[in-house]
Amino acid sequence: MLFLVNVLNYYDRQTLAAILEPLRHEFSLSDTQLGGLFTLFTVVFALAGLPLGKLADTRSRRGLLAAGIAVWTGLTGMAGLATSYALLLMTRLGVGIGEAVCTPAAVSWIGDLVPATRRARAMAGFMMAVPVGIMLSSAIGGGVAQAYGWRMALAVAALPGLVLVPAVLWLREPERPRPPAGGESAVVLPAVFCAVFWWIAVSGAVVNFALYSFSTFLPAFLTRYHGMTVAQAGIWTGVGSGVSGILGAGAAGLLGDRVKNRLWLAAGASLVAAAPVYAALRMPAGSGRGAVCLAMIGYGLLQTYYGLVYAAIQDVAGPAMRGRAMAVYFVVTYLGGASWGPLLTGRLSDFLARRSGLAPEASRAVGLHDAMYVIPALAVVLAAVLWVAGRRQAATTPEEGTSGSAWNGLL
Repeated sequence: MLFLVNVLNYYDRQTLAAILEPLRHEFSLSDTQLGGLFTLFTVVFALAGLPLGKLADTRSRRGLLAAGIAVWTGLTGMAGLATSYALLLMTRLGVGIGEAVCTPAAVSWIGDLVPATRRARAMAGFMMAVPVGIMLSSAIGGGVAQAYGWRMALAVAALPGLVLVPAVLWLREPERPRPPAGGESAVVLPAVFCAVFWWIAVSGAVVNFALYSFSTFLPAFLTRYHGMTVAQAGIWTGVGSGVSGILGAGAAGLLGDRVKNRLWLAAGASLVAAAPVYAALRMPAGSGRGAVCLAMIGYGLLQTYYGLVYAAIQDVAGPAMRGRAMAVYFVVTYLGGASWGPLLTGRLSDFLARRSGLAPEASRAVGLHDAMYVIPALAVVLAAVLWVAGRRQAATTPEEGTSGSAWNGLL
């Protein structure tokens, strides 16, 4: 059930990416403005996660999730009524507040249910919702937008909330593990774990800068540069993201509980991912299908990140701090990376388009194509950051249920 909630989380978040081109034409938007829709959403999402993460550690996670689903799906549907860029932006900010509930509450819940020896598989299964949600948003959103308009695509994205809200309220929430004898503050988190956590947080900023840029602009890139229709770009992006992402998440689950250092495995996958993404961008105009196939190999490798790294975070933070640990991770991740990915990539696209000196539509195609080279470059940076985090972690091994005064002082 938590997997389905997360599928809807990413479906509603990414539906906007599938309809960027219709939005651009209707409201006469630049790529910077399109990227801004995702950036401001992400800023609100990250900041709202701090108080909501604390509530996830102290209040009913079931009630929080149900309320969050109701808020984000309701506002996703209302976005279809927007008559201006400003109104569309306001609804997206509300969606960010609702979706900020999802991962802190769900990850805390899973951490209480699953022992450390099976945690990578559990987290990989939960985070497999990312490619599935993106697949559905791209394939369904693009197809519905092509046939019935972008407003109907947003209305369709909101409908599953009518089923998931009562389904979540029906679930039985597990009891939280009790703190160790002497109180939680009796256990002190070693300084090395704080260092590991911050390197992990930096890696989150890098990977989400790259992946949010990739997911936001790939359909528009296929439409502009390779000549696909909105529906074709949505289907190819959706199916490719779904298949490669599921394979990547599955690999993380199978291997993550068998290796000694999950962070080093994630670093290796990130380094390898840079090559096929770079090769995809080198494909000539009109080679959309080949470019998608290559890009999705890299995307699948990058999707191994979530199962491996989220499991590492749960190893670091104890049961009473898991929701807040994820909230702090998200603040660094989203304010430091994801919030800037679509905006800066869009800004770079506009800049390169102006420099090209071509006709308007041709320049927009070339500008976006050249701007997307930032993605394979960041995959190499991500590998380096994860290697350092893994090296820090290799110095010691966290104990199950570790949580202490260092975390309390931080959070």
